This record gives sequence, structure tokens and C-alpha cells, in this order.
Amino acid sequence: MITNSLNLKAIVAATLMSAPFYMPFPANAQDSIDEPALLSALSGAESGQALGLDRQLQALWSKSGSAAMDVLLKRGVDGIERGDLTEAIEHLTALTDHAPDFAHGWYQRARAYFLIGRYGPAVADLERALYLNPNDYNAIFALGNVFEHFRDPEAAYQAYLRAQAIHPHHEDVITALNRLRSSVVGKEL
Repeated sequence: MITNSLNLKAIVAATLMSAPFYMPFPANAQDSIDEPALLSALSGAESGQALGLDRQLQALWSKSGSAAMDVLLKRGVDGIERGDLTEAIEHLTALTDHAPDFAHGWYQRARAYFLIGRYGPAVADLERALYLNPNDYNAIFALGNVFEHFRDPEAAYQAYLRAQAIHPHHEDVITALNRLRSSVVGKEL
């Protein structure tokens, strides 16, 4: 326990030394990206347009407003991609500790927890991410995955429908809805 705490402190210290602690985006950079307009466009977009809108939303949601926190996010996501989930969780825990209002940090840590089979913490992090950003269709989709993992196809289907309402062309959501449709359609949800 002491070793983990020291390791986490070293990660935070290294991150803070490698990037300025707080460097918010200039007001005009944030003003140029209008989240409600992007979400509205996404819900009515053609398939080809949806990919670009999705990328813009993901770019927007993955910026914490702090260069140091963005470094922690990058290190956490890199850890997930490499399969080093312990390291990923350490970085993402430091991120959620220091930037508790940054929804994307909670979502990414939920992903890491799910991948190591820690479903309780994954659900708690998804709840926090969705509290902070109820439009994050990837977090909604991830919640559907958790429901499906625990053999609750009705709840999973409802989560996937909610994600599809925001992003109608999300391929993973469409696949999941098609997979579950026969087991839930016609049943009282």
C-alpha cells in the first residue's frame, strides 16, 4: 500500500515537472468549438459527416484545460493501449484526483477498470463521467457493455438506444443493438 502511494506520488510529481501545472486554453480556442452545435449536427448527420463530428467532439472532450492533466490523460490512455492497465489506472487516478470535474478522465479510468475486471469501480467511474457529461455516447455505450456483461440485455439495450440517439452512426452501438434486438424487442422494457 505504501509502495503504491509512493509510486502514485512519483507519477504526479514527474507529470507536474514535465508540464506547466495549469495552462488553460485561451478563451477564443474554446469559443471556436460549440459542443451543442456539434451534438445537434451529429444527431442529424449523414454517415460520412458523423466521423468528422465525432472526432471534433472527442477532441473537445479530451481537453482538460490543463497541460499537466492532459499529460496524465495521455499516459493513462497509452497505458490502456499497451495493455499496462496498472500503470494506466495509476495515471488516471492521479488525473481524477487532481481534475475531478474532467469527465473524460473518469471515462478512461472506467475503461481500464473494466478491462481488469473491476466492475464496481468501472460503474462508479462511468456514473461520474455521465454526471459530468451526459452526452458522452462512448461512456453510455460502455455502461451498456457493463449491463450486457452482467446479462441484463434490456438495460444494455436501453443504454445503447440512448447512445444511438446522440450518435446515430456509432458502429459499435449499431452492432450491439442488432445483436440484442431479437432478445429484447417485443418484451416489456
